[in-house]
Amino acid sequence: MTSKGSKKILVLNGPNLGRLDLRDSKIYGDLDFAGLASLITQAGAELGLVCDIRQSDSEVEMISWLHEAADKNIPVIINPAAFTHYSYAIRDAADMVAAPLIEVHLSNPMSREEFRHTSVISGVANGTIAGFGPDSYRLALIAISRM
Repeated sequence: MTSKGSKKILVLNGPNLGRLDLRDSKIYGDLDFAGLASLITQAGAELGLVCDIRQSDSEVEMISWLHEAADKNIPVIINPAAFTHYSYAIRDAADMVAAPLIEVHLSNPMSREEFRHTSVISGVANGTIAGFGPDSYRLALIAISRM
């Protein structure tokens, strides 16, 4: 909890999400990362959540942030991006988080290339929300606020 009684959560974003404005808008939408972060901050505030939004292309940094969440019992919304499909190290770090952890994706990985159909993260997440663009984050924030 923060000093104002709001609940703090980490919103972690994996590789290439910091460059949304350069990615295929048919898949990822029209927001750049700053716009996505603003949407998340506003939606979180409406639910009494303080969103600490972070993005990294580094597996090491993502693991460090998950360790922080585990050590401080902070809920997590994570868009692992490409790490979704192969990072057992991130999966193991996510598994250490005792607070709620929700996996999100802007696109629906199941409607994309076959290699995207497997998530090594979803098995340790409380839930997965995918395919709703930025609303995937809003839905995850609602879920976190009720957990």
